[in-house]
Amino acid sequence: MPFDPNFLSNFLLGLSAWGAAFLAALWLSLAIWTYRDITARAKDPLIRFLAVLVVAVLFLPGIVVYLILRPQRTLEEEYQQTLEEEALLRAIEETPACPGCGRRTHDDWLVCPHCHTKLKKPCHHCGYLMDLAWNLCPHCGTEAPGMRRERLTLDEALQPLALDFPDDKNEDMGLDFDTESESVPEK
Repeated sequence: MPFDPNFLSNFLLGLSAWGAAFLAALWLSLAIWTYRDITARAKDPLIRFLAVLVVAVLFLPGIVVYLILRPQRTLEEEYQQTLEEEALLRAIEETPACPGCGRRTHDDWLVCPHCHTKLKKPCHHCGYLMDLAWNLCPHCGTEAPGMRRERLTLDEALQPLALDFPDDKNEDMGLDFDTESESVPEK
């Protein structure tokens, strides 16, 4: 079989064309991937432009430089981490603490088991636990006994107290007073 020099030349030319096409496709795909990746990681348009420029100009060394310098987390991951931190802080802040000793308590405790500070009071009508400062049960609307009413209406403030007194006080109390007073001897 004779050796054809044109075959080798055509084979190398075709191989070079395929290699160049592969490198061009790799270069373009790395530039597009870099743009998509930096878009997910940074908001600043200048940072985005510089990242794509480094990869486009330096090609394979540029992608290595980009991978070293790019932000560690995506914007979505940063947002999720922020939400988790806020949820943890909210959970810590919402945990009730004893005003006496500062230890954690539960919502259904009447008294702190550590320092015996009164934490809540039960409603006398429905038994729901109320904060000490509340003077009205939020469940049944019953006023707490012994608490003064705040924000009276004008009609309530001007209304006289309705007390039931018997018609004849003397008879109901078992006291018998003479209407005529006896004179007391003077000394």
